[in-house]
Amino acid sequence: MSLDSLLDLVPVIPVVVVHDAADAVPIAKALVEGGLPVIELTLRTPAALDAIKRIADEVPEILVGAGTVVDSAQPEQAAANGAQFLVSPGSTPSLRAAMRDSGLPHLPGVSTVSEVLTLLEEGYTELKFFPAEQAGGAKYLRAIHSPVPAARFCPTGGITPANMGDYLASPNVGCVGGSWLTPADVVGRKDWAEVARLARTAKAAAEAF
Repeated sequence: MSLDSLLDLVPVIPVVVVHDAADAVPIAKALVEGGLPVIELTLRTPAALDAIKRIADEVPEILVGAGTVVDSAQPEQAAANGAQFLVSPGSTPSLRAAMRDSGLPHLPGVSTVSEVLTLLEEGYTELKFFPAEQAGGAKYLRAIHSPVPAARFCPTGGITPANMGDYLASPNVGCVGGSWLTPADVVGRKDWAEVARLARTAKAAAEAF
């Protein structure tokens, strides 16, 4: 799987919170079965780095990334545990430097036009837009496409099957990130077949746009 563009790998990137590292491998395998061989595993729990390592070691057919990167120590930690890309909800100069120093592809987060322009000046053209719904949604992204056509986005935050199409139809959106593919109750009962079904359904719906 080429990493020339993180936005062109799959139409929907599963954004996953893992509380028990033992769930990481079956979740990853279910996503692959459902046709979405990419996972953004958020660094929101103590189990996250171990979960990334397990996926990297045991599910080589999936591209595993670290999400919710919020401090300059995390990129190196994520890379050391096998992460293949990084995603941050926002960014500062020191955080961007740490992500670049990791050598991994990364999506720094933005939510304003000024932030987009700042990152374009630094050579970034692929960005995370977060929190998407709260920051203006698909209408906002379409509004900034004309004045800032070089920027492309992966919006996350409030993305659902109901509004996913609005985002994917925008000319500056390459993919969306969504947490609905691994609901807490489904993971809690270890219903990996349901995770695979949700991934399959999301992929089929997204490919229509």
